[in-house]
Parts: sequence; structure tokens; C-alpha cells
Amino acid sequence: MTLGSSGGSGVVVPRNFRLLEELERGEKGIGDGTVSYGMDDGDDIYMRSWTGTIIGPLNTVHEGRIYQLKLFCDKDYPEKPPSVRFHSRINMTCVNPDTGVVDPKKFLVLGNWQRDYTMEYVLTHLKKEMATSHNRRLVQPPEGTSF
Repeated sequence: MTLGSSGGSGVVVPRNFRLLEELERGEKGIGDGTVSYGMDDGDDIYMRSWTGTIIGPLNTVHEGRIYQLKLFCDKDYPEKPPSVRFHSRINMTCVNPDTGVVDPKKFLVLGNWQRDYTMEYVLTHLKKEMATSHNRRLVQPPEGTSF
């Protein structure tokens, strides 16, 4: 899913308009309801700090777990990806085990960022990553623990 894409017209949607589109979409709910996101502070006119939630995919060690993440959209977003950090402890190959930061070198949605990617795209792909063969059975920290 992409938002604010130019459709070949060469028009670039300004950052805040793009983030407003994402906020509206996040507030309406996404797909099956297992991924959501919203702003941390409604008064932040720069719309930088966001919280995401992922409910772990079925038939994995993540099933039924609720993971909280922090996404930070710097002034260069969407030209550059948001920084993404799990608040909930998780064991995944693309997540730093000490800080919860998602490593762009190991999570290619961030590493090969494209302007038309969205926070929704990042979160849904992290959920898909949980279900991959190398993450679906990894031993997890106790539920409810945080970084």
C-alpha cells in the first residue's frame, strides 16, 4: 500500500500532508485489525513520534502476543525511513536484542526504503517477518517485558 505517490505526474506530496494521510488511515484501522498505529502526541505539529501495535501472527511463537513499537519520522520522512524500535521485548533476527531497534541492514523494508512506503507497510512487513522460517519458532522473552 502506498500513499501520497505521484502516479507518474511528478507531484511530490509535502511531508505533513503525507503524514496526515497516514494518520487518517491508521485511525480507521488496517485490514484484519492485527496491525495499528497512531501519533503519540496530537499536539506535535511535526508529527514525529508514533506508536505501532502488532498482534503476533497465527501458528508462530508470536501468536496472540501484543507487541508495542515506537516509530520516529524525522524531518526527512518519507524520503528516508522512520526509525523503528520495539518497546515490547521480542526475539527476531532483525531486532537488536539489547535495544529493540530494528536493523535496516537486516530488515530490507527499511534498508531499501522507497518514498511510497508507509508506516503501515513497515508494520505489516514486520508481522510477516515474524512468520518467516527463521523467526517463527525462536524462543521469546517472557510476555509483557519491555526494552
